[in-house]
Amino acid sequence: MASARLIQSLNLLLCTLLLLKTEGFKVGIIYVHNAVAKGAVCLDGSPPAYHWDKGVGAGINNWLVHMEGGGWCNNVTTCLSRKKTRLGSSKLMDTELAFTGILSKNQKYNPDFYNWNKVKVGYCDGASFTGDVEAVNPATNLHFRGARVWHAVMEDLLSKGMRSAENAILSGCSSGGLTSILHCDSFQALLPSGAKVKCLSDAGYFINLKDVSGAQHIEGYYSEVVATHNSAKNLPQSCTSKLSPGLCFFPQYVAPQIRTPIFLVNAAYDSWQIKNILAPGVADPDGEWYSCKLDINNCLPGQIQTMQDFRQQFLSVVNKLGNSSSRGLFIDSCYAHCQTETQETWLWADSPLLGKTTIAKAVGDWFYDRSVMDWAFVHKVWDKWASNSVGSSGVPLKAALLINYDPTGPSRLLSTIAEQEGIKTNPIELSQFVDFIKRNKFQTETFIIGANQYVVTSIHETWFCARCMNTSKPAGEGAIVMQTTAFLLVALYDGSIGSASRAMVAVDQFAWQLGRKNL
Repeated sequence: MASARLIQSLNLLLCTLLLLKTEGFKVGIIYVHNAVAKGAVCLDGSPPAYHWDKGVGAGINNWLVHMEGGGWCNNVTTCLSRKKTRLGSSKLMDTELAFTGILSKNQKYNPDFYNWNKVKVGYCDGASFTGDVEAVNPATNLHFRGARVWHAVMEDLLSKGMRSAENAILSGCSSGGLTSILHCDSFQALLPSGAKVKCLSDAGYFINLKDVSGAQHIEGYYSEVVATHNSAKNLPQSCTSKLSPGLCFFPQYVAPQIRTPIFLVNAAYDSWQIKNILAPGVADPDGEWYSCKLDINNCLPGQIQTMQDFRQQFLSVVNKLGNSSSRGLFIDSCYAHCQTETQETWLWADSPLLGKTTIAKAVGDWFYDRSVMDWAFVHKVWDKWASNSVGSSGVPLKAALLINYDPTGPSRLLSTIAEQEGIKTNPIELSQFVDFIKRNKFQTETFIIGANQYVVTSIHETWFCARCMNTSKPAGEGAIVMQTTAFLLVALYDGSIGSASRAMVAVDQFAWQLGRKNL
């Protein structure tokens, strides 16, 4: 009974994810053939490869480069086995991949990055793209050239438009998440100085701790990986100048020195780390952890306690990163490994939540520097202002719309407060209006709200005026659009000069109230 209670207690903390199969769209493979001449090849000598879904619309100059995960090989024997798989040869990679989660092109399920250029880089070197050994033993024909592969793929992407990036993210899952940490600063250095560049590590924060036998298994393993691939010269010098190269494969010794903003998505009960770092097979010769690692419901009370201790150690290591505003965290209590590529964990009806926030929203808010909204204040102000300022007669405005808007990112139409008063619109029309704002071509384009088409008549620093082109009303119809820090307020009125003055006073009043909270 005690065991059952402990298991139930753990399950309150863990999200044992029963993932549904979510159909993603298929993206074809691209081989970097010219990399071979530079010696930038996979373990078997084949060229590097990646899958690329091109950006569209407002996302055409935004790039998400996602590094594939898949562990490491730490000696000739394990690397020989690896080169016979897609993790060692581009010849064996899937020619098409399904893109879901953070790679999805569906706006509903990936609202912040759906229209970006999204690249998934094939992982075929076995050392998180850090190795570089010049000599190739003809007996094994193994090529340890991960660092060259990294540079060759980046050069190819730069030549295909990434050198004009306005926004960019280097992300990755598992060993790819480690890649995004180790190469974070070098990725930023490749891009224009004015670009917003950040990094995202999903399940890549592997920690250095003793296994269940009391040995430092993972520390020795990483040292072997670094030695086999000659990775030391390609690891961050901020770490290797102080610690042995093997230790500099651990994020905890590298991340504090990273200058580029970085976000960590990780399960505190990381299933891969529990299976391979906490309780690897070599530390469990009698197989006492075998059943537990297959299904946590099979874990004994002592094993559950060991896993909870692991969680505490993990959180302690992460907390040492400090509270810099340039770093973001989403550390949930799921028993999982990699959550950004899977739709069910990235953004779904029952996705993991922290503070009622999904991973997708947390990452988007962090990347676009969206501040936490005081929704209660916005509700109160909007309801009071709209009731006094908007109506059929005797008030300044015939209709008003409030749109939550980020000029550096996608707009968000509020579902939690009234978006409009006295006008019928739909999300498509409002999205088109927001696109009009972003294009900033007020003098040459018109916009549509509801049934009316408007032309801009005067432009000011944070607002502009417009007149309706297709009205049947003798005195005409007008619009005032005011932009605050977080919102667009669209105020529509009937009439001419006098009506415009009354409308402007009403708009100023509402904008002033939002300004009090920097909204």
